[in-house]
Order: sequence, then structure tokens, then C-alpha cells
Amino acid sequence: MKAVQNFSYTTLALFATLFTWSLTALGAVSVVFFKNVNKNWMDGMLGFAGGVMIAASFWSLLSPAIDMAESLEMTPWLVALAGFLGGGLLLFGGDKLYSRLERSPKLSGKLNRSSKWKRCLMLVFSITLHNIPEGLAVGVAFGSLTYDLDGATILTAFMLALGIGIQNLPEGMAVSVPLRREGLSRGKAFFLGQLSGIVEPISGVLGALLVLKVRMALPFLLAFAAGAMIYVVVEELIPESQTNENKNYMALATMVGFSCMMVLDVALG
Repeated sequence: MKAVQNFSYTTLALFATLFTWSLTALGAVSVVFFKNVNKNWMDGMLGFAGGVMIAASFWSLLSPAIDMAESLEMTPWLVALAGFLGGGLLLFGGDKLYSRLERSPKLSGKLNRSSKWKRCLMLVFSITLHNIPEGLAVGVAFGSLTYDLDGATILTAFMLALGIGIQNLPEGMAVSVPLRREGLSRGKAFFLGQLSGIVEPISGVLGALLVLKVRMALPFLLAFAAGAMIYVVVEELIPESQTNENKNYMALATMVGFSCMMVLDVALG
């Protein structure tokens, strides 16, 4: 841990988001070995990651946001509300924009010429869109360590990155495996699968830098990252995991993920 502390928080954010991207690439490389992935395993990982991210959204992001807003003599509930809704609305707007582009006669006409390229755009765009606030969340978590907030530790920031990385693993598979089934070569399917996660290191570093430069914005950014993460969990991870016929076990996986992150945050924070 002492060796880790020799690096700046921005550098640690870069390392952490490079890790989350590497798990996306690891998931995508599965296309080299097989065309299909065990659905129970994939859905269980999604459920577990969802639980981790829900717990992290409160203990690593929202709770520190409220505490810091109080210390800066801001209105805690208003800052938390505005940031949380802002993060969720950003992804909501992104989803609506994507749906609108998909229905555009000009774009849909081009897409319909080749079903496999339509699939490429749908998968890569949607996963990439959701990876941006995930990288931001990790960057904000590391950047906030500068201010010694209650509950904010290097370990909990890394655990947040681990939770996001875990859910990136099946996301990489979710992009590359269907593309392979559509007829793309293994190399192209892998490339597009890992490409969806490359935005995380970029947004992670930007998030850390923004927090370090603008202290007054930190409470809002923490809540913003929490809102974005909860939107991803509610919109994507849990519904996808619950399509499994063993959905009761998937729900348990979510609870296990939540419990693991909760224990780490409470015991070590």
C-alpha cells in the first residue's frame, strides 16, 4: 500500500481505469475461444457487479458528497439531489439520443443495408455511452481522496474500480460474442469489444483532474457519479441479470456484491 501512495491520485485513477478497460478487453478476447458464453455465469457477474456499484454509490460517493457539502457550508440535500439526478439524466438523455439516431431514416437506411454493422453500432455505442460515467466515477473517487473525506480510502476507491471492472468483463463478451455470431472475424469482434471500454481511462483522468482543480464542485461531482452509476445498474445490469431463468440466484449475487462492498466501506472507511 505504501508503494501505491507514492503515485498521485490522478495517476492512480489512470491505473484503475486502465484496469477496468483491461477487463473489458479480457471479456472481448473470449470470442477467440468460443462463440457462446455461459449465460448463468455472465448474469451472475452482472448481478454481483450491480450490488457492488449500488453500495459504492452510497458509501463511496453520496455519503462523502453530503459530508463535504456540509463542511463547505452548502445545502447538502440540494447538492446531493441535483448531482444525483444530473448523473441519471445524462445517461437518460444519451439513451434517448441513441434511440432517436436509430430511428432516423437517413441513419437507419444505412444500417439496414447490413445487419451486422447495425449490430456493431448498437452494441458498441450503447456500452461506450455507459462506460463514460463509470470512468468518471472512478476518477472522482480517487480525486476526492485529496480532501480526506470520511469513508474515502484508496482501498474503497480501488474496490469501486473492481466492481466496475467486474461488470465490464461480461460487457466485453456481450459486445464481441454477438458480433462474432453476426459473421465478423475474431479480430474485428475483439477489437470492437475492447474499444467500448477505452473511454474509461480518458474519462477517469478527466474526472480526477476536475475534482483536484475545482474543490467546490466535488460534492456535486460525487453525487453526479452516483446517479450515473445507479442509472446503469437499474437500466442495464439488474434487468439483464433477471432475464435468467434462475433469477433468484441472480438476485442473491446482487446481494452478495452489495454486502461485500458495504463491509469494505464500513469496516475500512
